[in-house]
Amino acid sequence: MKELKLLSPGAEFRGWGGNKMMEQKVHLVKHYSELAFMGFAEVALNLRTILKNMEFCKKDILQYKPDALILVDYPGFNLRIAEFAKKQGFRVFYYISPQVWAWKSSRVHKIKKCVDRMFCILPFEKEFYKKYDCEVDFVGHPLLDELQNRQKQKEPFEEFTRKNNLSAKPIIAVLPGSRKQEIEKMLPVMALLANDFPEHQFVAAGMSAIENDFYKKLAGRNKVNVIFSQTYHLLEHAHTALVTSGTATLETALFGVPQVVCYKGGLISYQIAKRLVKVNYISLVNLIMEKEIVKELIQNDFTVLNLKSELKKLLEDTAYRKKTVSEMNALKEKLGGSGASRKTAGLILERLR
Repeated sequence: MKELKLLSPGAEFRGWGGNKMMEQKVHLVKHYSELAFMGFAEVALNLRTILKNMEFCKKDILQYKPDALILVDYPGFNLRIAEFAKKQGFRVFYYISPQVWAWKSSRVHKIKKCVDRMFCILPFEKEFYKKYDCEVDFVGHPLLDELQNRQKQKEPFEEFTRKNNLSAKPIIAVLPGSRKQEIEKMLPVMALLANDFPEHQFVAAGMSAIENDFYKKLAGRNKVNVIFSQTYHLLEHAHTALVTSGTATLETALFGVPQVVCYKGGLISYQIAKRLVKVNYISLVNLIMEKEIVKELIQNDFTVLNLKSELKKLLEDTAYRKKTVSEMNALKEKLGGSGASRKTAGLILERLR
């Protein structure tokens, strides 16, 4: 069988997947950051770049002739690649289902036609696909493996703060997102709270691909430290967190850190999404639990005043905080056992044989 070659892992592989694959000397052809644009208007503005990269990936697949194509998340791009690959006679597997349960459920029909097998990581997805007479495998969530491994190597709080020139104060983690366009909207508002909670230190998770000056400029003169490529280390030691909606909300919850979920998108994209998306919550935490266990501040609700009010509750209301932590423990159980990626690999090999 050929060596593993990575075209574009998708945003879900940002931390627990993409970096691990790079560590295993996987040949990276194109990084997802060159392909990922958020929002309807943003996609339209960057359509030429997206189409150019799509053609690049198609040519690379034809030249390499893989035994199988494994797609990860990122449906706008990957479902088109799936359709192309299937027509060319390649076996197509999809790990981490697109959020077809949230919007554009019609994409299930394309999945049935172009994907040999879908591997899901969220418990409610199997039932969703069943409605469309589409058999999928629920393999559990790969984040559980990552957390299990980290428990064995957690560094002491004192060592973490010393290494990053931080104080001994309790940490409020700031996770403003992974893309520049969302960081620009989220970080300035999150940073404004630093001066209102002097008994805590605000520490932002920086992405190594983004320069330090970019974060400094957005944080302004507020007391926010930025540390790079240490998101999980940060969450291990965080007391509370401010998190931009996305996979990071689930990561934060699985670390047992109470959080405020935040999101603000472009006005046009938000108005379109509001009419198309069919879910009651924006965060994976609340979606999986099917109720609000973490506060969501979306669009016009994402203000300094609201953020300050919710953060104060998490820091000062003991009963409220305890209930949140208890719900997050229940979340872990609902996600199934460990070994998601190993199970998926085994199922793919089984089908290839």
